[in-house]
Amino acid sequence: MNRPEPVTEADLHAWVDGQLSAERAREIDVYLSTRPDEAERLAAYRAQGRELHALFDPVLDEPVPRPVLAAARRPQRAARHAIAAAVVAALLGGAGGWVLRGSLAPAVSPSVASGVAFAQRAAVAHAVYSPDVRRPVEVSAAQEDQLVTWLSRRMGTPMKPPHLQELGYALEGGRLLPGGRGPVAQFMYHDASGARLTLYVSNDVAVAGHAGSATTPAEPAFRFSQESGGVNVFYWVEGRFGYALSASLPRAELARVAAVVYRDWRTGR
Repeated sequence: MNRPEPVTEADLHAWVDGQLSAERAREIDVYLSTRPDEAERLAAYRAQGRELHALFDPVLDEPVPRPVLAAARRPQRAARHAIAAAVVAALLGGAGGWVLRGSLAPAVSPSVASGVAFAQRAAVAHAVYSPDVRRPVEVSAAQEDQLVTWLSRRMGTPMKPPHLQELGYALEGGRLLPGGRGPVAQFMYHDASGARLTLYVSNDVAVAGHAGSATTPAEPAFRFSQESGGVNVFYWVEGRFGYALSASLPRAELARVAAVVYRDWRTGR
């Protein structure tokens, strides 16, 4: 009788993605039936996958935006660059139904594209980590001093998370993520019902095209983005840093939290 093949991490990820043969999938089912911790971890991965599909699958059914079609009719080299920029903006904006409504014109521009990209990254990070049951953060709020020291060192500036108890949100902890051009800090909060809210902080000076200059920092421009999957984002840029709040909250509630975060971050509370 042949012994079953050892179960590898690659096998487990293939099982999550539905990429195994029926026979091998049954073997993994048996393996997981005696390992509840592993089964719970993989269930969390599947939940994250469903969140990502909910966020990005709508892009597949969207029509090609007019800026892309218009640029495609121009054969010059400059037009090819315009096509690339328009496609990037369309893909990034598509999952949010062309976000940044009301505060920006719909024309494709570098600042719009980078703003959409920033909001999308924050929304994806929220969708990936907020459903996680076992490890939603790398360092918990119980080790807040360690969290602040670690993220401050990696981000190159003090990273003291705002405290939002007055709004009913307790700090859960935080983690370090890769951003567009450097590291990103993500802080996670939860309310009494367990609903989660995340603050995404990037030191990418090009975020949303509002970096300003060394002598004249750009004024913060608050923007609201509605993403697929029920994730709403309020984001703004001040100096070298971009900030994004993501949650399944109504716009007015998220704006109220953003105002407190902005106040606390500026005053260093």
